[in-house]
Amino acid sequence: MARAFLVVMDSVGIGGAPDAAAYFNKDLPDLGANTVAHIAQACAEGRAEEGRSGGLRVPTLRRLGLGAAVRLASQQPAPGLSPAGDGRRSPGRSGGRSGGGAADNTAGGTGDGTGDRTAPEPEGLWGAATEISAGKDTPSGHWELAGVPVPWDWTYFPETGAAFDADLVTHVAAAAGTEGILGNCHASGTAIIAELGAAHMQSGRPICYTSADSVFQIAAHEESFGLDRLLALCEAVAPRLHAMKVGRVIARPFVGTPATGFTRTANRRDYAIRPPAPILTDWVQAAGGRVHGIGKIGDIFSMQGIDTLHKGEDAALMEHLRTAVKTAEDGSLTFANFVEFDSLYGHRRDISGYARALEWFDGQIGRVLDELREGDILILTADHGNDPSWPGTDHTRERVPVLVAGAGAGCLGQVAFADVAASVAAHLGVAAQGPGQSFL
Repeated sequence: MARAFLVVMDSVGIGGAPDAAAYFNKDLPDLGANTVAHIAQACAEGRAEEGRSGGLRVPTLRRLGLGAAVRLASQQPAPGLSPAGDGRRSPGRSGGRSGGGAADNTAGGTGDGTGDRTAPEPEGLWGAATEISAGKDTPSGHWELAGVPVPWDWTYFPETGAAFDADLVTHVAAAAGTEGILGNCHASGTAIIAELGAAHMQSGRPICYTSADSVFQIAAHEESFGLDRLLALCEAVAPRLHAMKVGRVIARPFVGTPATGFTRTANRRDYAIRPPAPILTDWVQAAGGRVHGIGKIGDIFSMQGIDTLHKGEDAALMEHLRTAVKTAEDGSLTFANFVEFDSLYGHRRDISGYARALEWFDGQIGRVLDELREGDILILTADHGNDPSWPGTDHTRERVPVLVAGAGAGCLGQVAFADVAASVAAHLGVAAQGPGQSFL
């Protein structure tokens, strides 16, 4: 019986979103942002030499069709990634769905500027997916990949001045049992903890801040404030924020002292607004299948439709994924998110670090693919972009790759995010809901 493994490479975008000009990093629109292509270009030009050297080496992803997907999505060169057959439909397969405003998907050429016409054709199904939800954040991308485009506009807080109005501040302070809050601004989490950690420990007031995402984040010391108290505070204020269409309330615990410095701990917890309709995980459960979450999946979907969950750093998550390939039940879905591309390197605009993460992932996912059973499929995709060469520190609005192992080879063309969920459902033989159409 079939099994499915859906793996999100968080922020590994491939450019070409047709509405990128409507999304901004500071005052610059995302038009032209391309996470994978710009990393590959930087590697080829010797601009990504910290902890690695030379051109971007991702043979597994290339073999599955990553370079071809970059070319299909954006026509930008991705040195060392694209096979000679880049952009051409394989016999017997359709060009896929438009996904909304796609460029022509039959362009030839190597797509990498290297003239490498001896490279093999991709061995997997490959395409580029376009998002229709208004946003470039984690929940929007994941919800739509799971079959439910976001039906509303998220609330984002002002970038300058006070981020939160007086009524919200009063509500949070009352829930915390304090006379006020600290922060009330856009900030980097590590920076604001370094700046206000001592004042927090002295006053007991929680540190509240936001970012370019639709989030309300609360940082507090695990010992002086208390981890359980922080989690209870976030749970208490989440309904008010969710009613405002703020996507997540995030608990950000930390430890340390003013003298030694402060460090965030692994006890982060996200309180996310629930999807407005049944999602892929629900569809699988309704058909009697089990759903295993790996990484942020439980937080993103508020555990909706998830039977088991494993969290941790990406290295640990990869081991959980390998274990799932060995032990997951027939008819099951394993849904994984690898976040460190985004959290450690994209937002910090670290091109070398992002390249190292891609190369590490490539080697690890190759081992996973080797252990798939007959009848399994593994889909690699992403939820948005986060081009480390781009100005600002926000996500970038991009198309994302769709690379499928276990279902033959060929060009899927331009597809929609929601088609991923429909395709997983079709493979597992479960009833799908929502706007997606299977590309299998």
